[in-house]
Amino acid sequence: MTTGKPIQLQPGGALIRLEELSWAEKTGAAVIPQDFNVKPDGTFNNTKLFSGSYLAYPFNGPFVPYYSTDSGNPLDKRQKVEIQGGSTTIEYQVEPLLKVEWVGQPVLNADKTVTVSFRFSRGTSNSFYIKDVDQAWLYISNVPYLGDNTRDPNLSNSIVYSGTSGNTALGTTVSLTSKLPLGNARTYYLRVGARTKDNIGQRFNYTDVKSIDVP
Repeated sequence: MTTGKPIQLQPGGALIRLEELSWAEKTGAAVIPQDFNVKPDGTFNNTKLFSGSYLAYPFNGPFVPYYSTDSGNPLDKRQKVEIQGGSTTIEYQVEPLLKVEWVGQPVLNADKTVTVSFRFSRGTSNSFYIKDVDQAWLYISNVPYLGDNTRDPNLSNSIVYSGTSGNTALGTTVSLTSKLPLGNARTYYLRVGARTKDNIGQRFNYTDVKSIDVP
């Protein structure tokens, strides 16, 4: 049920975890995980690693984990990676908790509010991670680095679902309008996020970022 596209994240929205095996195997020392951030567009890069053998996997994001010791649903899809200098490329296919997609383009209204339409649906068939839909947000900002931790609270708007009510919106077109009119002669960036009451810190899944110019 993956989209085949890079997963969209807020800044700091997921990590890559590395567990070095070669030093531990040589010395008997405990493995100390190393974490680094995934970028908002789903890519990652680390140029400061020692040569060696690692277990590597995406971690702490809005997707079904690669590795979990939860007794209700243990998972282990960690990959062993050999890094011996030069460039090593790894691609992970993750199952987002929700797939969030734009429907059409943002509309600048006559009063200079902006309205967007979008759709969210399940991104996984793993029943352990299928939870009730909790919230949907229209994020607005003057900068393109948008997410639940980086938004203009005066403009951004949300729908908060109670109980199972959000599940009825799955697969339907949902609309949200900014709280206030946008300012004149400026470019604004917009993004939609939605989340479930999941087991991973209730992180949001996102659309990509769109911009709108206000005359």
